[in-house]
Amino acid sequence: MNKKLLKDYAKLLIKMGVNLQKNQMLVITANVDDNYFVEILTKEAYKAHAKYVRIEWISDEVNYLNYKYGDINTLKDLPVWQEEKLKYDVENLPARIVIDSSNPDALYGIPSNKINEVSKSRLPIIMKYREMMDNKHQWCIAGIPGKKWAKKVYPELSFKKAIDKLWDDILYVSRVYGDPISNWNNHNKNLKTRIAKLNSFKIKKLIYKSNESKTDFEIGIPKELIFEAGSEKTLNGIEYNPNMPTEECFTSPDKYSANGVVYATKPLSIRGNVVSNFGFRFKDGKIIEVISEDEYEKKILEDLINTDSNACYLGEVALVPFSSPINQRNILFYSTLYDENACCHLAIGRAFVECINNYQNLSDDEINKININKSSIHVDFMIGTSDLSIDAITYNGDKISIFKNGEFVI
Repeated sequence: MNKKLLKDYAKLLIKMGVNLQKNQMLVITANVDDNYFVEILTKEAYKAHAKYVRIEWISDEVNYLNYKYGDINTLKDLPVWQEEKLKYDVENLPARIVIDSSNPDALYGIPSNKINEVSKSRLPIIMKYREMMDNKHQWCIAGIPGKKWAKKVYPELSFKKAIDKLWDDILYVSRVYGDPISNWNNHNKNLKTRIAKLNSFKIKKLIYKSNESKTDFEIGIPKELIFEAGSEKTLNGIEYNPNMPTEECFTSPDKYSANGVVYATKPLSIRGNVVSNFGFRFKDGKIIEVISEDEYEKKILEDLINTDSNACYLGEVALVPFSSPINQRNILFYSTLYDENACCHLAIGRAFVECINNYQNLSDDEINKININKSSIHVDFMIGTSDLSIDAITYNGDKISIFKNGEFVI
């Protein structure tokens, strides 16, 4: 891969991704095989006057072995040193970059109930500290090609050619070619224009229909909620881009409002497994049925929505045109970061407090009175199709067509 392009990408993640501030610490989470890019990223961080760069290394292979052979009680326990590190981050608010390069099938064959037991035990503790940091620091998730991930996307190619091809896909959809900073400034401007239009409607309910996927579904939006897109700001006003790439206009729904059936239109990589050809039936917001003919995959999804008492409710609705640059690549990325930005999606689990209008000026009691979901998970799944229609019912009682044939019509 062209070294200049890798440097441009790293610089983009530092300047536009987390917008690293002078004398701010940076934490990078990455796979051990990503060392070559982490080195470039670290150098760019210090050029931006980082105070210190801490690397948190992960390994798909070691993680698999831990799950396969490790004692379940040990796996469930969050060691004191890990919790102390979380406390340290709450106090110091480092920027964080997560590099996604994982093998989509990394935990294939590990019993889903074992993965779920670990998640149930560890996630609530981790989420407690993450919530303390919410909207107070900058973070960004971006991808680079791992060998097994690239081979999953392009099984017909050699490892080298698959990695080169996936690098090209990632750099293209992340708007790195040309002038990356200018590209992202223009992209954010366009996204902000679109959400301004959506928010002007004051949407009360969204109604989804697709003959292609057999989706027939509706969901409500609390009057206090607004759509967001693109860059976000911390409470002290630092602008950053949490997802690179991003194409979505998103908000959080009324926890108890989802009714009907939705079917996933793309496979989903979740907890080291790929699940496909599934759907969910909702009643009064809750998933009452996982629809899948594959018992192994069905069990994974059932365990997922039982991670905690609210994991069976939705936390996000996201609008993405079917013609998005990611969908136009005509591949399945097997990575939620990319596939969720290919078409419309929903997310099981935690809602976005930052989608509450003027949330920064509301008390915790005022926020808790709004019917949005709280959960230790947030898992996106794609529902967009070329024939998807979405109609909005506004708080004024008007009916507005938002999507036709998979595309915005506003």
